[in-house]
Amino acid sequence: MKRWIFLLVLLVVTFALASCGGNNNTDSDQQNNMGGSSNQNENASQKAVTVDLQSGEGESAGTATLEQVSEGVKVTLNGENIPKGTHGFHIHEKGTCEAPDFKSADGHFNPGNTKHGFDTSEGPHAGDMPNITVGEDGTVKMSYVAEDVTLEKGQDNSLLGDGGRALVIHQGKDDGKSQPSGDAGDRFACGTISE
Repeated sequence: MKRWIFLLVLLVVTFALASCGGNNNTDSDQQNNMGGSSNQNENASQKAVTVDLQSGEGESAGTATLEQVSEGVKVTLNGENIPKGTHGFHIHEKGTCEAPDFKSADGHFNPGNTKHGFDTSEGPHAGDMPNITVGEDGTVKMSYVAEDVTLEKGQDNSLLGDGGRALVIHQGKDDGKSQPSGDAGDRFACGTISE
């Protein structure tokens, strides 16, 4: 009798394990296959955004990838065709890049209403980032985590929705303290951050 109970329990456990392991589709996978969406899928689509940067003359200035990470948004720049030297690199308020001057991108993204610059006690803007240094070949590769922004929609500090934002490379170096934008000079290149 004990043997039959043992075999019955073993059969039930085997059946239960087979049922759990047989279907690898999650609810979100099923919704994807059926054309639906879920919050998980929406968040996944917000985890990486590619931005194409263009100079005021319409030439490619490279790309930037924005990824949501636990500390904020990681910005990875692969720049090209940029003049050698040090340049200010910022997130700007509006997601419009009208050449040749890109003034349509407005000022630095500043939802916290702070002062500009890492060297200012009341700063920085959420959109302030370190300067980039471009080599002789006109290229630059850098990564930076912008801690005061997010790719989550509906947040005051979101880079998505509400028309988006823009990435801007300036002609000159950001001095880290001059108001309102670090005395970085004209805007050399711009790219729209959008969904």
